[in-house]
Amino acid sequence: MARYAVAYFLNKVYSQPFPLATFIINITGCFLIGLLLGFTQKNAWMQDYGSLLLATGFCGGFTTFSTFAFENILLMQKEQFLYAVLYMFLSLIIGLLLCRLGMFMAQ
Repeated sequence: MARYAVAYFLNKVYSQPFPLATFIINITGCFLIGLLLGFTQKNAWMQDYGSLLLATGFCGGFTTFSTFAFENILLMQKEQFLYAVLYMFLSLIIGLLLCRLGMFMAQ
């Protein structure tokens, strides 16, 4: 439901070829999972069930790799190669950086 809400509102105000909604959702999920994993390392109760519920449950349901892949295919089919490369590159680099930032902030 959270992913749908973010995508719904972003798609209402943004109509460019770059898939901003999925990008925002996925990098936000990277940051959140970094925070959760950082907290897990400090808190014993999170190691057992908290990380499973929040990281796997919420972050796994919130982010979407399949939509990321599908949107890249669509961009390439529409010959919008620059957007596809930017989407892939930015998703990977920013996602990794935000995950690490989340872990750092939690520690």
